[in-house]
Amino acid sequence: MSDLNTQSVWTRRTVAFLATTMCVACILWNIEAHTRLGFAILRQQYMALQLGLALSIAFLSYGLRGRPVTRPHFINIVFALICLVTLIYAAIHFVWLLQEQFYRPWQITLVGSVVVVGVMEGVRRRAGWMLFSIVGLFLIYALFADRVPGRLIGRELSPVRLVDYVGFDSSAVFSSPLAVGTVTVLLFVFFGQLLFAAGGGAFFTDLAMAATGRARGGSAKIAVVGSALFGSISGSAVSNVATTGVITVPMMQRGGYSKEDAGAIEAVASTGGQLTPPIMGAAAFLMAEFLDIPYTSVAAAALIPAALYYLGVFTQVDLIAARDGIAAPEDANLTVRKVLAEGWHFLIPFAVLLYGLFGLRLDPEDSALLASIAIVAAGAIRGYKGTRLTFATFGQVFVSTGTSMVDLILVVAAAGFVIGVLNVTGLGFALTLMLVDSVGSSLFLLLLISAVVCIILGMGMPTSGVYVLLASLVAPSLVEAGVTPIAAHLFILYFGMMSMITPPVALAAFAAAAISGAGSFATGAAAMRIGWAAFILPFAFVATPALLFEGTAQEIFLSTALTAFGIGGVTIAIVGFWAGRLNHLWRLGFGGFGVLALPLGFFAVPLWVHFAAVLVLLACAVVRLARGEAAPTNQAT
Repeated sequence: MSDLNTQSVWTRRTVAFLATTMCVACILWNIEAHTRLGFAILRQQYMALQLGLALSIAFLSYGLRGRPVTRPHFINIVFALICLVTLIYAAIHFVWLLQEQFYRPWQITLVGSVVVVGVMEGVRRRAGWMLFSIVGLFLIYALFADRVPGRLIGRELSPVRLVDYVGFDSSAVFSSPLAVGTVTVLLFVFFGQLLFAAGGGAFFTDLAMAATGRARGGSAKIAVVGSALFGSISGSAVSNVATTGVITVPMMQRGGYSKEDAGAIEAVASTGGQLTPPIMGAAAFLMAEFLDIPYTSVAAAALIPAALYYLGVFTQVDLIAARDGIAAPEDANLTVRKVLAEGWHFLIPFAVLLYGLFGLRLDPEDSALLASIAIVAAGAIRGYKGTRLTFATFGQVFVSTGTSMVDLILVVAAAGFVIGVLNVTGLGFALTLMLVDSVGSSLFLLLLISAVVCIILGMGMPTSGVYVLLASLVAPSLVEAGVTPIAAHLFILYFGMMSMITPPVALAAFAAAAISGAGSFATGAAAMRIGWAAFILPFAFVATPALLFEGTAQEIFLSTALTAFGIGGVTIAIVGFWAGRLNHLWRLGFGGFGVLALPLGFFAVPLWVHFAAVLVLLACAVVRLARGEAAPTNQAT
């Protein structure tokens, strides 16, 4: 974390020690060192230690307003010490506390109180007021659930009972979200940090530039490919924008894209990385845990929608470049052969990762550990453009991994509070019934309402927090209405991620706007236009499960082809260009028949209508191409 460079020596060393301990503990846990040494340790004990480390780092590194501090205030040091000591105590004595939980000893109340106060304050500082307010609202509801009128009435809970449950129970804070974050996601963040430290970031940027830089609008295509790769690994759309955007956004602006479009393209590409296999940030692992299915099943289901998402983005940036006369960037002088000749060794860790996940069918954390070992070996032997993995940079990776995990751990811990409240009060069941009953038998209306709820709840929240919260609140109602579980969870993930590019709180778009110098809301509006396909794809794969690899090969192919043609037609209409600028009639034609081509089964459109729409789209495209040869491309028709 770059903020470490501005901290005092004592603070920097303390935070570095805590962060390194976090990473080492994760590695030791995943290689089952405790079992090999003859110790029986519960997963909750491990999670308690990691939560204590994360809270300590948060209070030492950030002040009351959530900003990095050079010297932590005395109160912050006390908070950090209390959290660390209390959770280490909980980790050591967890078995005894679990055995005595029925009798509610004061020690559990103490641990629960520290966890609730510490996590809520940490979330307020790091994740912002939105998540803090949502979680706080659930905690307040739990205290007065027995007095709420109507269907939302819940079980009576005293403040002590509430604190004991949400701050200690294995069905609340120490539940699956925190487990996935501290066991699996931490190792993938470690994998990504190792990759960047060894020069992999520059390699993949150069590879994207070499592969797409010579095409029209190559600067934007470089941004799309590079940001998609980084976004999948980093697990944060906003941090990905901040990392790659400083390179890609100015490049797009120099190439001829407007400030708004340059920032929007970066935001949309970075957000899409969270939806793209094989890694999908942290969401895929959380989803696999929620659904109790193999991670590979999640990655496979997400593959076609992700490809269609980027098809829409690529088509739009290409057509914008053709419409506005944007050529290849001036520095697109790399070749794929040259880049691979110097950095081919970075493909080895990915090959190991994919082989471990899909070939050996190992757990994701085991595959990430093997891939990390491959990076260390390859990065120590070979460098890239003068960057090599040294002992010093290897040590820094432990620190940067631990500090970058703090926000995620706090968010999933807070999400555990929400899960705990839903369980202990019965609110989860009541919300599901109320949402399903409010729309009657209309699945489309339920999906529409759920999409709006997902975008609103997701505003201002990081990726993992968005997904965990929505998986607890919205997904059960979709499943109850007949949507397959994998489709329901991918639906909420897509619309939760769309909050990143949807004003008024579009974090990824606003971060890109800060780089491009454009207006925040203008960039957000442009991002919604460029990423429009992501707003329709969830409806498509709910209505057509073949898009999630559920069906025969013929059904999968037809559904994918129809959706691709539909996205292409609507994108042409949005940009207003195909072999020349389009007038309103042509745009209406492309857009209308593009919508008809989409396999949205809610409206009982016969299959022949979809095929007819595709034929009309092809005919329109051919006619436009023929007419475009006889007229300048910048001339309106």
